[in-house]
Amino acid sequence: MLKQRTLTALVLAPVAIAILLFLPTWAVALIVSALCLQAVWEWTQLAGLVSRPWRIGVVVANALLLGLLWTIRDDDAAWYVIGAGLAWWLLALLWMRHFSYGAAPTHEHAALKIGACELAVLPAWLALVRLHGEAGHGHAWALFAIVLVWTADIAAYFAGSRYGTTKLAPRISPNKTTAGAWGALLGAGVVAAIGGWLLGARGPMLVALVALSLLAVLASIAGDLLESLLKRQASVKDSGTLFPGHGGLLDRIDSLLAALPVFVAGKALLDLALAA
Repeated sequence: MLKQRTLTALVLAPVAIAILLFLPTWAVALIVSALCLQAVWEWTQLAGLVSRPWRIGVVVANALLLGLLWTIRDDDAAWYVIGAGLAWWLLALLWMRHFSYGAAPTHEHAALKIGACELAVLPAWLALVRLHGEAGHGHAWALFAIVLVWTADIAAYFAGSRYGTTKLAPRISPNKTTAGAWGALLGAGVVAAIGGWLLGARGPMLVALVALSLLAVLASIAGDLLESLLKRQASVKDSGTLFPGHGGLLDRIDSLLAALPVFVAGKALLDLALAA
């Protein structure tokens, strides 16, 4: 499984890096939209929607919403959407404390999980598109945010495999350990320090950027755990089979869905502090 995961990552990572660095924001938005819609499709299955027409309807509705969000991406209104995403992840922490909530396969619980999908996917998409479109080094900052989460995932995997004994959330995801979480924070901290310095952050601003990055990684862990909760309630191992060794697309971007709104909102505050 490790060999399969590594080969898949070696193929996909250069493609993702090239897209973020060299394509214009409108092209990145289209590509990321396609990825988000695939994630929505997988989420509808985890939510318990069995009707294919209903699942297609949810995907189409999200495509229309993404188009609407594109029109406000540079407006102040975008922050209301990103803020809704931040608020949702705080509520998600409460949900994970009461992990059995929503487990019963009812229409009400399916609707709840679809609502959670909207509050997870749409703000993350808007945050990434807004970040990528920033003047100056927007492309590089978008790559920074994504590499940060990638590094955290990889470091968590190896630290957890080597040193993991204490479970992080055994009722939600028995394979995740506190050692993995510390590994994620350590790996991300190193990447944040190096990446921030390369992007021109110095002194207190670099320290603040590292702190923000660690907060985003904590959010990414929450995103991973929430998807694990949904899969556990749906009695499935993976959200799909799109990527060999990696599962579905949602399995790959669950961490990013939670981390991106946190990172983009925090960076905006740091930019304001720098400009003051």
